[in-house]
Amino acid sequence: MNQMNRSIFFTGILCVLAAGAVYAQDIQAAGSERLPGIRRRALVLDISVRVYENETTVIWNETHQKTTIPGSPVNIQLRGSNVAIAVQFTPYLRRSGNVLVAQGQIWINDPQRGASYHTSIQTIPLEFNEQIIFFPLGTSDSSIEMILTVNPLAQNENMDESTGPENEH
Repeated sequence: MNQMNRSIFFTGILCVLAAGAVYAQDIQAAGSERLPGIRRRALVLDISVRVYENETTVIWNETHQKTTIPGSPVNIQLRGSNVAIAVQFTPYLRRSGNVLVAQGQIWINDPQRGASYHTSIQTIPLEFNEQIIFFPLGTSDSSIEMILTVNPLAQNENMDESTGPENEH
């Protein structure tokens, strides 16, 4: 490749990178009037996390409301005295049926067994306004549960108009 071709090649690469950076900034500004198409596709994930002491006693409860676009993950992290959980929920809208991909990573420090790491990935059929119950520690140890509902942003009347992807309310 001669010097002129190399310059053209690198200029092309810089243009592609700059366009990608502008697109990423535009996605972050999805709530603005400049991007009505992305705003129409935006989704709201309502997430409730509960920790049970026994089957009926909730000892910890928190809720999150996050906005994203299809294909972009929403992250939730939980930390306890001997456990750390990182979960990513990624909604995908498809003609053949919407799905939610749930990826979980769990670190547990058991004084008798030592430290352990577990990971999981599940693809869950997704219907708007339907509750999805996810157990990051599995159903055999259902002491932690996450309840999600996913809806299009246009249907959620409680959202702030200036909301961008991944903003928590």
